[in-house]
Amino acid sequence: MTSRRQTRQVSLGPLLMGGGAPVVIQSMTNTHTHDADATIAQIRKLAAAGCQAVRVATPTKRDTAALPAILAAAPIPVIADVHYHFERALEAIDAGVHKIRLNPGNINDRSQVERVIAACRERKMPIRVGVNEGSIVERKDAAVRAQELAAIAQDPHDQLIRLMIDKLADYVRIFEENDFEDLVLSVKSPDPRVVIDAHRTVSERFGYPVHLGVTHAGPPNTGRIRSVAALATLLADGIGDTIRISYAADPIHEVHDAKELLCCLGLQPREGPELIACPTCGRLEIDLVKLVADVQRRLADVKAPVKVAIMGCVVNGPGEADGADVALLAGKGRGVICVQGRQVRTVTEAEMLDALYEEVQAFARR
Repeated sequence: MTSRRQTRQVSLGPLLMGGGAPVVIQSMTNTHTHDADATIAQIRKLAAAGCQAVRVATPTKRDTAALPAILAAAPIPVIADVHYHFERALEAIDAGVHKIRLNPGNINDRSQVERVIAACRERKMPIRVGVNEGSIVERKDAAVRAQELAAIAQDPHDQLIRLMIDKLADYVRIFEENDFEDLVLSVKSPDPRVVIDAHRTVSERFGYPVHLGVTHAGPPNTGRIRSVAALATLLADGIGDTIRISYAADPIHEVHDAKELLCCLGLQPREGPELIACPTCGRLEIDLVKLVADVQRRLADVKAPVKVAIMGCVVNGPGEADGADVALLAGKGRGVICVQGRQVRTVTEAEMLDALYEEVQAFARR
């Protein structure tokens, strides 16, 4: 895998982002922020799952008024999501959030944007600015908008990326003219191909930390593939300082999948077992799908990074299991347990789960 691209480093309180720091997992609450108790409860749940920074929506003054209580109880840095009202940004900054997400294109008065910049510069508070595919031509003169839509229609991929990068450059210029460099950049689209190519361009053109994500990804069953296709490609290229895998679902799924992605790419140490299993086929003599689900539940309390393999036939089982710390080679009525390729136990089908758990626990204690 390509070495990480070096970017400017920013700080979200004690959390470092960019500049070679580990990739940060983000998520966003789906509670009403003014309901401080519900928001705090969800932030704690996300943090326990591995989320390292969390964004909260602040569309109203009621929401920013709840921020001091949320910040006092949150175990991870909190980012205020601001769109149309610069006052909400100033209120969030005064409350002490760790970062602002701001879209300058949604605030018509540049002096208002500059007030937000000045407040963040004074506190050394980073600002994330970005461009979404769906918004790059919305707030323009009608003739210009028609011209740009026509260009996109003729060359959807390249023209769209050009417009997104040009708009991002316009935003960055505002901040640089105000001597503000604690930026985090993002360019988002529901199309993984656009996300990949746009971020490669951003990586070449700018030196700021990059937030990776696929917008409007959908439910987890399809959004998972859409998101990983883009994010894994970019992370493997060394691009990306923080990620959010976003779904139309409980945000806990975002965190679980982001952790697994980073662990698979070697960008985060694994906390708990890594479970692998052979693909099902007609050679199976046991219900492997059920067995894998049972093993996953049984090992849920194991915190050590043990690689566990569940194999269901004699063809692939022994060879594939050699790379595992603990392996179960399951057959009709019985199973063989191996530890680092060495056979240690032969057990009945009824004994498989307990025996595997015992060997995993013993290996974890080494």
